[in-house]
Amino acid sequence: MISNLRGKLAFTRFRLSTKLMVTYILLTVIPMSLLGYISYRQYTKSIEEQIGEYMPRFLVQADANIEKHMEELSVLPEMLFNSESMVAILRRDAYQSRADLNRDQFEMNSFLNRTYLNGASPDVIGVFLLSKNRVFESTRLSYSGIDWSRAFTDYGQDLELRGSVKVMLPRDVGLRFVDNIPYVLIMKPIEDVDNRRKLGTMFIAVRLNFIRNVLQDLENSDQADMWLMTREGQIIYHTDPELTGTFDPNIDQYPLLSGSFRKESGDGARLVSMHESKELDWVLVHSVPLEALTARTDFVRKVTVLVFIGLVLVSIFMYALFSIRVTNPLKRLNQLMKHVEMGKFNVDLKVQSKDEIGTLAASFNSMVATIRELIQQNYHIEIRQKEAELYALQSQINPHFMYNTLETISMAVEEDEKETVVEMVSLLGRMLRFSVSNKSKFVTITQEVQHVRDYLTIQKFRFEDRLSFDIAESVPSQAGEALYTPNFVLQPIVENAIKYGLEARKGVDIRITVSEEFSARSGKQDLVFRIRDNGPGITAGRLAQLEQAIREDAWSGKDSGFGLSNVNARIVLLHGQDYGVQLHSIEGIGTEVAVRIPVIRAAEVERIEREAKHRATDTNLDRG
Repeated sequence: MISNLRGKLAFTRFRLSTKLMVTYILLTVIPMSLLGYISYRQYTKSIEEQIGEYMPRFLVQADANIEKHMEELSVLPEMLFNSESMVAILRRDAYQSRADLNRDQFEMNSFLNRTYLNGASPDVIGVFLLSKNRVFESTRLSYSGIDWSRAFTDYGQDLELRGSVKVMLPRDVGLRFVDNIPYVLIMKPIEDVDNRRKLGTMFIAVRLNFIRNVLQDLENSDQADMWLMTREGQIIYHTDPELTGTFDPNIDQYPLLSGSFRKESGDGARLVSMHESKELDWVLVHSVPLEALTARTDFVRKVTVLVFIGLVLVSIFMYALFSIRVTNPLKRLNQLMKHVEMGKFNVDLKVQSKDEIGTLAASFNSMVATIRELIQQNYHIEIRQKEAELYALQSQINPHFMYNTLETISMAVEEDEKETVVEMVSLLGRMLRFSVSNKSKFVTITQEVQHVRDYLTIQKFRFEDRLSFDIAESVPSQAGEALYTPNFVLQPIVENAIKYGLEARKGVDIRITVSEEFSARSGKQDLVFRIRDNGPGITAGRLAQLEQAIREDAWSGKDSGFGLSNVNARIVLLHGQDYGVQLHSIEGIGTEVAVRIPVIRAAEVERIEREAKHRATDTNLDRG
């Protein structure tokens, strides 16, 4: 029942006119809709990017204005040294009577009121001076929340500041003015330069009205919010007065403190721009809803959508009439081409009509037949070509190896080392016999190991102490039955180990083991050849390139990884992707090459070679 339902709903069973209509919608209506949507999104994104790019610059300028104003306020304590009498009061350490102390406090308080509250800056709302267990003060507004007797311990004349001026927040001292007016405290030690003594500490309470004046130029939208906060999230000033003095709950979620980013919230997405002040350790923030940035384009968008819908409906109606008249003659051809659509080339589309559709079907039949024949020919040609190249490769002994071996034999003859000459000639003859006489793709593991042992022994005669090797003596077998391996899988790897090892080191040590291991990939016991060397190793980048290279076409040409690529390609071709060559290397320590193959017995070798002969026979019959 389910299969019948799928057959009824399958797109291939629809009428061709329906297909053309759907195709028109997919190729015209939907792309145009997507184009319009993408254009609108790109436009809104460009607005977001522009504001996100320029707003931090405005914040930098606003922060510079705030820092400049704070710098102007930070020099106010220096005005105290304009009056020698006030400095003299601060230098006094003791009083003979309470009247003298009261007189000094009156004079100092009057000076503070006259100098700082009435003349320095309209933003100053209070000045406090702590000196030698004395408190001098003058404020515009009443205050509470601070015990000056304890303040001597925290802020007295012995206070050591990292800088000459420190900006403090209300939460740092607990001082509150009437109506909770937002402010900051500028704290600076008063030093007697002549006597090299600290005379006390001055606190100047500054109302934050100047921040509002600086930020009001940036409030380009009624929906935008701006605030100034510490790195810990305490809001020093906010355009919403109710939020001044609170903490920003999202401070830990901001990805950066200087720049712009998009933030999703319950009331919609917002564009947040931030700038961190390095001087004051504050963060200036501007947040605006994204919909407020694109409000001007809403009307144009709505009109465009309505016009587009009208044009789409008209064009669909006209195209439907046209497609019905054109597609009716093609229904028969549509039925005859179903098998071809499924990828089956062994079909013969017999169409009786002699019109254009019949001509098209006959041409299609001819084309399918030609393609089928070309695919078969190319496939068999490629298989034969690769087998020929593989045979040529297997039958070839490196000319440099042959030359160097003969050179070593010649030197041994000159030195009258008869036993060495005899052994080397015997080894070389056995290698040649193994290379030339072996026409099968498989050899026993014992033969493959013996061949690579002969190769290493000859190289040992040549390089002497620079080369050492060890081959595991035990060769795996099952119930006394010999196991097989694709031939020539070890020698190319050993050649690479000797070549690159001796290029970088004075000597190289090679270890070869053969073992049975369980593979999670194939789910059964596999045979693994491991070739280890103590050469220079391979860097991580080069190792990644080699791993990619050995999995590419091994027949494309001879490069540095040709031997490994050839071995891997042959194994994959014979046994599948679960098997092949794996590289493990540590730079400066050495390299291990693992060759993984399935457990192959004599019966399986016969089956593989028999299937290869059948394929060759089928190829000859097709050509006949």
